[in-house]
Amino acid sequence: MKAAAPIGGAPGWIYPQPFGARSVLVLIAALALLFYTGGRVEAGRMLSLTGAALLGKGPSDSGQGNVLARLFPLQVSDRQDVSRIANFDPAHLPPFAYLEEVRSSEQTLDPETLEMTARPVARTYLVQPFGYLGHVAIKILETLEIALWGTLIGMLFGLPLALLGARNVMPYGGVRFLARSMVSFLRALPELISALFLVIAYGFGPIAGFMALGLHAVGVLGKFYADDTENADRRPQEALAAIGGGRLAIWRLAVLPQAMPQYIGATLYVLDRNVRMATVIGLVGAGGIGQELKGRYDMYEYGYVGTILIAIFLVVLILDQISARLRRRFL
Repeated sequence: MKAAAPIGGAPGWIYPQPFGARSVLVLIAALALLFYTGGRVEAGRMLSLTGAALLGKGPSDSGQGNVLARLFPLQVSDRQDVSRIANFDPAHLPPFAYLEEVRSSEQTLDPETLEMTARPVARTYLVQPFGYLGHVAIKILETLEIALWGTLIGMLFGLPLALLGARNVMPYGGVRFLARSMVSFLRALPELISALFLVIAYGFGPIAGFMALGLHAVGVLGKFYADDTENADRRPQEALAAIGGGRLAIWRLAVLPQAMPQYIGATLYVLDRNVRMATVIGLVGAGGIGQELKGRYDMYEYGYVGTILIAIFLVVLILDQISARLRRRFL
């Protein structure tokens, strides 16, 4: 930095310019690129429609104007025709449940006159005031189980691949290359794509879900574990190697105590991510609450969709708090 001429005998200084001509040109080029790509992805139309919906100036039947209104009132009860319930016993109803009889008329063909006539019909329904909340809770639990098993698969197979790919554990470059390549391939394979093929192989349900999450978790944890293993302090490893310690012994005694907090942090991150992704892959039939969400959405039952979305939000919020506490404790 070149000093300015002293004034009154005191040394002067020049404040460095935060932006030079090159920085201004780069900024202009970046803004031009954003403007061009924004037009291609219709960002302007999105802002216009969103602003009109927020100000209440959009069409009354527009999706932006009534998307939230469709989700309310939330559906918390469950109503089933007793004729469709196997082994139904009216003497032993679930807690808080009651029977409701609905009388209506339906058009049927009279076999004698071959004309459509109306006849009265009475149907009995089993109403459970909080039945759908219980169903959502079961699906949320299944989602958590899918995420947990996906993370467990990632740990069991990611750690061996990480050790095979770590330079300070595996001395053979070819083995390290193969292990790193496998980890990179699994990490690059999106869970949604693998879930589509696993649904074909195993059918709809949680098997495809936790296997899809597990394959991707192997790649992610294999990468994290290998990097944390290589970044460990070399001095304890050199000390053990000097007294004849093998590579696995060096990893267990010198690397693992250092890398364990990073291992735990990476595992908690993958578990947290798997909970969210377990909902997404459920949209393609891989079990969990996502599969229930897709079914209700396809049937335009938006009250059920609103209940599911709020349940997902609450579960993610609670898991974030638990994860934060675990990180403070172990990291």
